[in-house]
Amino acid sequence: MKPRHRLLVLLHVLLYGFAALTLVPFAYMLCGALKSKFDFAATVFLPAGDGWGGIGWDRLTLVNFIRLFTELGLPRALHNSLLLASVSSILTVLFCAMGGYALAKHRFRGRNIVLGVVLTALIIPGPLLLAPSFQLLHSFDLLDTYTGLLLPGLTPAFGVFLFRQSMLNSVPDELLEAARMDGAGEFRIFFELVIPIVRPMLGAFLMISFMGTWNNFIGPQIILQSPELHPLSVALNNLKGIYGTDYGVIMAGTLVSISPVMCLFLLLQKEFISGLTSGAVKG
Repeated sequence: MKPRHRLLVLLHVLLYGFAALTLVPFAYMLCGALKSKFDFAATVFLPAGDGWGGIGWDRLTLVNFIRLFTELGLPRALHNSLLLASVSSILTVLFCAMGGYALAKHRFRGRNIVLGVVLTALIIPGPLLLAPSFQLLHSFDLLDTYTGLLLPGLTPAFGVFLFRQSMLNSVPDELLEAARMDGAGEFRIFFELVIPIVRPMLGAFLMISFMGTWNNFIGPQIILQSPELHPLSVALNNLKGIYGTDYGVIMAGTLVSISPVMCLFLLLQKEFISGLTSGAVKG
């Protein structure tokens, strides 16, 4: 075997090893979700027994999932998370694409100042804005509403800058000028010419926005006081008891929580990779 082939084999072995290592927490979570409270404390992965491989297959149970959907109100929290993440990701992608297009392809007074504000906002830590955001939402009577939760994050500076870079590199000025000469309006140019060109970036940022809203934990606890409005991230945290915690139920809830995000990533993984690399060159 040639040295190059040996190096490739070694590289693949290392990659498969690291891939298997990253799957260990998922295997632990899946096994924990299928065990009773006693078996969760007694064994690390699958319960021991007299079955094949020394595993008690007959002791695996779906009672944790049944409790989640019948006793603990998971369907409402799951619906809230899907609603929040879907609406937020769609609106965020739309507004960030509009902002990035304006900064990349339009010349207007104060454009450099706006770009400077966007770049400055990138370095401001998010938790630093929690207190002023809470005070502002309180003054507009938007606390304990989904509008108050979604409104502050609909146009993140990171998204605007990302779309600006993508459109600088991907959308030719000549195409826009030709469309304007043919009588096309700005909205038609944006939706029929620009959006199809930056479609990979749309898919990438859609997934980033969806994951950000889906995993948002601090914001809902501060803005939403009504338990029936809580998303899945907060509802799972509320499963912890005062005197004891049923970790099997928490594992089952976590498995349900990550499933939509994993499905979305599998659907948009090509767009995610090509979208992020499209803005990585000069600009």
